[in-house]
Amino acid sequence: MVDAAAHTLLAEYFASRALTFPASQGTYRTTFPDPTDFEPPRGIFLVVESADLAGEPSDVGCGGIRRVDDGPTGPRYEVKHLWLQPHVRGSGFGRALLRELEDRARAFGASEIVLDTNDSLEAAGGLYRSSGYASIPAYNDNPNATNWFGKTLD
Repeated sequence: MVDAAAHTLLAEYFASRALTFPASQGTYRTTFPDPTDFEPPRGIFLVVESADLAGEPSDVGCGGIRRVDDGPTGPRYEVKHLWLQPHVRGSGFGRALLRELEDRARAFGASEIVLDTNDSLEAAGGLYRSSGYASIPAYNDNPNATNWFGKTLD
């Protein structure tokens, strides 16, 4: 997560959220995560790459997982900062990235994966629900979040 591509994508993500955050919920709070939270096996941060119109590789999205306090079923990991640039949304990259993050969490020994999101991110909420995530009680105090989801990993 300390590489330039990840940092650039996170900065784009935070800028986008600041612009689109519902005014009724206050101001979006930007916090760059601690890179050590994303060092295996504690976590991992991935960058999505796709070919641009000229066929050159281009970084178009990112997302990570990090270990959080264990849940009722054992080791728990949290999905963080799953984001895609607008021009590649709807292409399947988000679903593929989420699946890869779940696989990595399983490999690290997770029995559960959780995440928080904001109800203004309707497409993200739809992705999570259609990927088997269910609403759970809040497990953190993220001031940007309005919804919390969890999924048991097999």
